[in-house]
Parts: sequence; C-alpha cells; structure tokens
Amino acid sequence: MNTYTRVSVTSNLQEAQNKVQQLYREGFDREHIYVLTHSAEGTDFVANYTGAEQITIAEEGVLTSIANLFRSRGDELRAKMRALGVPEMEAGRLESELDKGKILVLATPSTEVRAYNGEDFQRTIL
Repeated sequence: MNTYTRVSVTSNLQEAQNKVQQLYREGFDREHIYVLTHSAEGTDFVANYTGAEQITIAEEGVLTSIANLFRSRGDELRAKMRALGVPEMEAGRLESELDKGKILVLATPSTEVRAYNGEDFQRTIL
C-alpha cells in the first residue's frame, strides 16, 4: 500500500496517460489519481482522456474552494496542490511548470486531508 503523495510532471497527454496507468498498477486507487493543467478546461480534457480525477471540493475542503473563487489562477493551482499534501515551496515550483504547458499527475494514498509530512511526498519528473 502506498503511504505518500506522488507528483509527476509530464509533457503531453500520452505521458500523462502512461503515468496514470503506472500509478494504478503500483496500487493507487483510480479515484486517488488526479491531473492538473494551467487551465480548468485543459484539466477537464486531460482528466477525461486519462481516466484520472480532478481536484474538487472533496479534496480541497469548503473554505479553500470558496477562497479559490477570489484567487488568481496561480494561487488557486497552488492551493489545489497543497490540498493533496504538496509542500508550499514545491507547489510554487510545480505551478511554474504548469505555466510552461506541462501536465501534473498527482496520486494520494487516500482522500483524507492531513498535514504534510516530509515522508508523505515524492516528486518525480518525466
């Protein structure tokens, strides 16, 4: 069983789909594998293509979701990553990857929101 959040940066749809399938084979539940792009429309398209989930109010929590209505897109993206356990500094770096057109694939061991622990996060770059 996986006990840490995984984040991968992918360059295109095929890489994202391959990463989603790899994470599923490694034991992550499909409903705990998420994709994120810089635009909401792009995230929706990639989620449909790969069979992955989008980060929703269930993962973010009500307060973060409401706050995201008033945030810039960059702040919203970082808040979504933080909701899945990505450290603040890493979320900033990953958001800059999204600015370049990259696709993030994130996988969590469960839907429980819990405080970040250094052992609960693994970054991988494709």
